[in-house]
Amino acid sequence: MNGISKNIAVIGCGYWGKNLIRNFAEIGALTAVCDADEDQAQKFAAKHDVQALSLSDIMASQEINGVVIAAPAALHYDIAKQALENNKHVFVEKPLSLSVSDGKKLCELAKEKNKILMVGHLLHYHSAYQKLKSMVESSELGDLRYIYSNRLNLGKIRREEDILWSFAPHDISMILDLMGEEPSAVQATGSFHLSENIADITTTHLTFSGNRKAHIFVSWLHPFKEQKLVIVGSKAMIVFIDGEPWDRKLQLYKHNVEITDETAAPLVDKADVEYVEVEQTEPLKNECLHFIECITSGKQPRTNGDEGLRVLKVLESATNDIIKNKSPMTNAA
Repeated sequence: MNGISKNIAVIGCGYWGKNLIRNFAEIGALTAVCDADEDQAQKFAAKHDVQALSLSDIMASQEINGVVIAAPAALHYDIAKQALENNKHVFVEKPLSLSVSDGKKLCELAKEKNKILMVGHLLHYHSAYQKLKSMVESSELGDLRYIYSNRLNLGKIRREEDILWSFAPHDISMILDLMGEEPSAVQATGSFHLSENIADITTTHLTFSGNRKAHIFVSWLHPFKEQKLVIVGSKAMIVFIDGEPWDRKLQLYKHNVEITDETAAPLVDKADVEYVEVEQTEPLKNECLHFIECITSGKQPRTNGDEGLRVLKVLESATNDIIKNKSPMTNAA
């Protein structure tokens, strides 16, 4: 591990934290775990033969030089700030924080301390997304025109954050990356069915230069799971469906639409789907290895603090628009 071994602490042993613990243990970088539930922390410490430490002990440790934060989103800012102040590299699960102003403070602190600040936008480390991105950058799809994403499921319903902040960061992150810029306009609507203050369904519309558009539909009140990203270019269209088997995750359509006469309907020539070969790897392991590599080399992560901040700006703008357009609730469950 290039001298980086047994020096990462994972804070949070819950739903997602357990996956991070497993991956850092498998790559030989885990030295400690921490959780508000001490019994939970002890269980994972025993399983992986590492220490169960308090948050204050992790911050004071000279051995631990990197922390991975998988705590509730409301705690991300405070824990990340403590870690940076104690000269730790930080990998924080999405979102970076719950406000743009706090996100900016973390980015500034990381630069001041010369420490890595990485945000857990997992799909950047998915081999299918990396292949898709390379196809966009090589102009295989032509000029980007439109992107849309669906991230739908029944649950996991939260009370500390709404569906926008829970599900949409991954899609916003990919869209900003593919478009290569921040949107010039953000519009959003939300539906509130289970709680007056927590949106269950949101639709977010983004406008970019060159009349390029994107929209993101997220819901945790959906009858089935769907994770789909569609990119429409001037030469071809591609679909990333994470729920499909590996040999069908990336689907390319070389449809052709030709305008021969402005007074006549465009001619549409539909092509059969082509399945793009992608390497079968575990995205989370790739992400964990990337964090270690960045600590070792000093290079900036693909999903660094600045990238996380750009996503926060969209989330905050969308939230403000949802609140502005919100109708009074009449039948909360």
